[in-house]
This record gives sequence, structure tokens and C-alpha cells, in this order.
Amino acid sequence: MNTLANQQYRQARLSRDARFDGVFFVGVLSTGIYCRPICPAVAPQEQNVRYFDSASAAAAAGLRPCLRCRPESAPGSNPWLGTDTTMQRALCLIEQAALDSQQPLNIDAISARLGISSRWLRRLFASKMGTTPIAYVNYCRVMFAKQLLHQTQLPITEVAFAAGFQSVRRFNEVFQAQLQLSPSSLRRRAGEAYSGTLQLTQSYRPPYDWAAMLAFYRLRAVAGMEWFEQDGQTGYGRTLSLTTPQGQMHAAIFAVDEPEQHQLRITIQLATGADMRLLPQLVKLLRRMFDLDADPYRISAALCHVPELANIAEHYIGTRITGVASSFEAGIRAVLGQQVSVTQAIKLLNQLVQQHGTWQELAGQQRLFFPTAAQLARQPCQLAMPKARQQTIDNLARFCAAQPQSQAEEWLPLKGIGPWTVAYAQLRGEGWPDVLLASDLVIKKQLVACGLDDSKAIAALAAQVAPWGSYLTFILWRAASSAVEPVANTSTDESTHES
Repeated sequence: MNTLANQQYRQARLSRDARFDGVFFVGVLSTGIYCRPICPAVAPQEQNVRYFDSASAAAAAGLRPCLRCRPESAPGSNPWLGTDTTMQRALCLIEQAALDSQQPLNIDAISARLGISSRWLRRLFASKMGTTPIAYVNYCRVMFAKQLLHQTQLPITEVAFAAGFQSVRRFNEVFQAQLQLSPSSLRRRAGEAYSGTLQLTQSYRPPYDWAAMLAFYRLRAVAGMEWFEQDGQTGYGRTLSLTTPQGQMHAAIFAVDEPEQHQLRITIQLATGADMRLLPQLVKLLRRMFDLDADPYRISAALCHVPELANIAEHYIGTRITGVASSFEAGIRAVLGQQVSVTQAIKLLNQLVQQHGTWQELAGQQRLFFPTAAQLARQPCQLAMPKARQQTIDNLARFCAAQPQSQAEEWLPLKGIGPWTVAYAQLRGEGWPDVLLASDLVIKKQLVACGLDDSKAIAALAAQVAPWGSYLTFILWRAASSAVEPVANTSTDESTHES
């Protein structure tokens, strides 16, 4: 790192500035450990410190994670995130492979999916992460296992398989090599037994406008599938259907409490007999849904740099991308929202989920689950809306049932699916950071209010705010909802793309 960055990082670690949590890591050479900048331990002297862009780079340098601040719990954000799409995709694919114990890591196959050579992928990891793909896989597995050992009473055997190891013996070997500790030594509450409920804490960088996110979910909630009161406390909960690599479906529910100390406390309950190897997938999904890896000050600074946006961006700092469970769900929500108000769209959504979803008992209560693409494909959509839009729902369901791993951009050839629907699915279903929904009626009106009233100015704005267009989209929605009820896109995909 350069001298200027070192000076900034030194100030951040000495003040324990939570805004830098996960942005960099502090290697303490005198003790052989690495920490988050918010570590409560006595700050080491600067001559004994080395700064790292990622925790995996610190681990590759021979340092072990601090047991007080737990670097594996830091929000995941490196300086290149949001701009290096190849590296982002590589990390996503490798993290998925790391936590799938059924298949060995195939670097050549991952490289082919990325459209690069395996040699270039290794060079990319060396330059960005300071390590190799194989070492990064072991790092991901051990760090997830460490988090489960610290925060849950899940049996160690289950922890090993949940983290992607094929055997407990291999788990113990890699864990000992990485941390110089045995898994059992990290158990703080040895007397407690696993009850079937998991409670995890997930960190984020402040500020976090939780009230705004909760209001967004509440306005668009599906009865029986989402809830906001649990045991007298206000939070957010919903049902999820998780799929194993072999295509098996497992039910889960989660509930999120009010944030405390820059953390969300999440309670997770899996259906009886659920595959514990789904836990990494679930945790990753929850971090995306609640946008826990965002860097609000960095995003706000970029948006405030545009004069027309300075006031509104500063006022709504802490706005996050409010996600849903999948791009398929987001696509269905988008299609139902064409040319109608949000209220009408959610009424239709509730009817669809009631008709096609499934009820299942979990944690002693009957819960409703969003229909899978296969469930929707088996029965034609019959809702009080135009036939063309019902047919779009059917087309999307059949396509996703036949190609469950498809990405939203692959839907474009379908009649009734156009750029707006795809962009909405990428925004809320995939967590893309740079989706400015400029064709949305509410967004258009807000941009006009900001003095941006022609296509050239809006195109220039999209380039100026990149790669944070998604945050501007949510900020403009929030600004509009404070005055009037937001409405869905009226420039529909049927008219703009398919006709």
C-alpha cells in the first residue's frame, strides 16, 4: 500500500473507525496475528504493523486471525470491489465451489466460465488477493467454520461438513494448519447443546438506515411469507427455499433483529433433516439481501460528487440495496408491477403466492413459501391482469424451471421481458451495485426534479455515478415515497422491447 493509504489506515485503526471495517486488515508482526481496524485490543506500535487489502492476503503472509475481533466476521469489501467484474465473478464461483464438499475445486472449469485462462486466473488472485485460488478455498472454509464454532453450538462434525470439508480428519488438519488451534478449543459455551436454532451475528459498516429498509420490505410484504413482529420485538423475518448442488430443496426461515453495535443478529431455523452444507449459501444470501458489504461513505462521496445529487445523496446516506431471495422472485415482482401502483402489484403478488406457493410447518408455525419456477410452470397464471402479462409470468416460470442456473440477462428473448425487468431482477435479486433504473417513472420524475430532464443528461449521470447506480435508484425511490406513494414502471417492457 502507498504511504497516503498507510497514514489513513493508521488513523482509522487508532480511532477504531467502524467505517473502515473490512476495508483493510492490520497485521501485527510482533504477535503473528491480523486484526480488524476496530479490534478492542491495545493498539500495536506502527513499526510492528503491516496493512493488508484482504484477510486472505494476511493469512497468506503467515498471520493468524485475532480471537478478539474475529476478522472472519468483518464486512467483505476490498478496494477493487464494484469495479473489477472478472474478479467479482471469480470470487463468487470459487466461494461456491469452496463450500461444496461434493465436488473438488476445478480451476480450469471456473476459468472457462470466466472466459480466461487458468494461468490468468491465478495471476489475478495473486495480484488482488495475495494468494492462490486453492489457498483461498481453504481460507474460506476455515473462516466459515471458525464463525460457526464461535457463534453456534452446532456439533463439530456438522461444522466440518457445513464448511465444505469432506471429512472431519481433513477439517482438523486444515484448521490446525491455518490457525494453529484445534476446532474444539474455540468453543466458549461447551456446556450448551445444539437446539436446532442457529444465531449468527453479521457485521456491516455504518451508517445503516434500518428503518428505511424495514419500511421498504413492509410495503411490499407477502402475508404468511414475511413478518415484522416476533416475540414482541420489531424486526424482519421470512421463509426461504434453498437448493443443494444436487437440486434438492430444503426449507428455512430467518428473523433479523434491530441492529446493535454495527451488527445484525440473525436467527436461522432449518427444516428437520436439512443439509447443513446449505448454511454458507444461506449466510451469503442474507448478506446480499441486507447489503451488509456496502461502504456507505464511499458511495455517498461518489454520489455527492455530482452537483445535482449532492443534497439528496447526503440526506439519505446509509441507504442500502433491499434484496429478495432470488432473481426469479425479483423478476416475478417486476412483471406484476408493470403499469400498476405498488399497492396493486403487491396485491397481485400475494394472490400469486397464495395460489402457487406451499405451506409448511417450521418452528411450530405454518409458513408460506414463495413458489419455485417449477411450481409456477405446472399451472397457468390466473390473476386479474392483462393476458399478455399472465403469459409473461408463464414464460418466465417455464424458462427458469428448465434452466435453474440462468442469469437475468438470459431472459431477454422471452416475450414481455425487457431491459427494465432484467435490470430490476439484477438490482434486487442479484445485488448488482450499478443499476440505475432510469426508465422507471418515479426515477424519471425525481431526476427531472434534480434538473436532469433529457436522455443525454441521464446517460451522462449513469456514467458519473458508476458503479453505484443502484444506490441512487433506492435513494430516489425513498425521496419520492416521502411525499407520494411510489408507482411501478409505466414504460413497460412489452412496449419498449417486445413490440
